[in-house]
Amino acid sequence: MRTTVGIIGAGPAGLLLARLLHNAGIDSVVLESRDRAYVERRQRAGILEQGTADVLRAAGAGQRMDREGLRHDGIELRFDRRRHRVDFPALTGGRSVMVYAQTEVCKDLIALRLAEGGPLLFEAEALAVEDAGTDAPRVRFRHEGREDVLECEYVVGCDGFWGVARKAIPAELTQVFERTYPFGWLGILADVPPSHDELVYARHDRGFALLSMRSPSVSRLYLQVPDGTDAEAWSDEEIWDELERRFETADDWRLERGPITQKSVTPMRSYVHEPMRHGGLFLAGDAAHIVPPTGAKGLNLAVGDVVTFARALAHQKESGSPELLDAYSQTCLRRVWQAERFSYDMTTLLHRAPGATGFEDRLQLARLERIASSRAAETDLAEGYTGFPFG
Repeated sequence: MRTTVGIIGAGPAGLLLARLLHNAGIDSVVLESRDRAYVERRQRAGILEQGTADVLRAAGAGQRMDREGLRHDGIELRFDRRRHRVDFPALTGGRSVMVYAQTEVCKDLIALRLAEGGPLLFEAEALAVEDAGTDAPRVRFRHEGREDVLECEYVVGCDGFWGVARKAIPAELTQVFERTYPFGWLGILADVPPSHDELVYARHDRGFALLSMRSPSVSRLYLQVPDGTDAEAWSDEEIWDELERRFETADDWRLERGPITQKSVTPMRSYVHEPMRHGGLFLAGDAAHIVPPTGAKGLNLAVGDVVTFARALAHQKESGSPELLDAYSQTCLRRVWQAERFSYDMTTLLHRAPGATGFEDRLQLARLERIASSRAAETDLAEGYTGFPFG
């Protein structure tokens, strides 16, 4: 099998890249190790930056998002039983975010790919990227019980942290930067309308909490818990009681409870792999970088990567110049490190580290007070949350 771009992974990054390339008249093949049902139901991110939503619209994949997604013009910060709303459009010249689950993005892009695009192979396990450092890389994969080879001009690894793409870059050529956090998020899905119409980020002496949503009838909520926590060790009642404590305010706001349909624990880490390119192999998304979920940056960073690659390849096709492709890693990493900074700042602003001292607690409160009282500090948060420019 032969194609111009071999894409490993049919998450939102791989699927969007395939769509962008199709629109640019560039052929590609997408290999996904899981079946379609799994891809369309795995719960991941749910916040789309302004730039991500705009890219989906421009790619012809935004109709259902605009019809069913929830535009959010701000978030609420809670600390010391106080509430402070950050108004995104007022601080950023009109920018906002969209609540639209990653599962729905994937459904939309899969439908378009199958209707209008090229090959999308489910249950096609990528086994290795061969000759990655050359201008003729190959992906060896297993599909329908037999091994095959996909010969490419370029391979883009959108296969996540545990995928094979990154492993094809020689260790002596790489640098890895990472930080692990001594806590995680206990996340739940609940069949109850959200108790607030925007996301609520709460800093509390007992730990962080987040009120989010997946739809007008489904709430998504998170609690900071120690690293290694077993989600099933928490009863539903204990979860709701702890959420109530951490979201407590001085006014009459109340948290609505409902049936919990799913619970899981997400570990927290920061990770960057440099470079993001080796010869004909390009890394995108979690294959190259991971951020703690506090800043809602993971999916959006992956979108930035594939937009950068698609633009660079289209530029080479039109002009014959490889300049933008050669700059891929450097271009992406500038945005990646800004997102790493923002996500780290949000994480350390809102989470209470084990053994934190009174001094550290007061510093957190002082940082939150600064955001609540300074337009400059508030603008910096709003600009970071709604998204850094692509390219």
